[in-house]
Amino acid sequence: MWTLQDAKNKFSAVVDAALAGTPQEVTRRGKPAVVILAADEYHRLLESAVQSRESFADHLMVFPGEDMPRAQAAPRDVSF
Repeated sequence: MWTLQDAKNKFSAVVDAALAGTPQEVTRRGKPAVVILAADEYHRLLESAVQSRESFADHLMVFPGEDMPRAQAAPRDVSF
């Protein structure tokens, strides 16, 4: 794991390590900020995510709309 300042100072080493197959984590102010990985690994992950994603229509079709209990609240009286 690299601090942001170290990653800036040794950016070539960060890129070389990512290209060698080890994603490089960078922190900012002690908290995880970004991960640097090789472009081919990024595209592989992206393609995998796109292929495994269902369509929005499929998502709506499996929604349990009929079995969902509804609140039985009555409207309140309002006088004008």
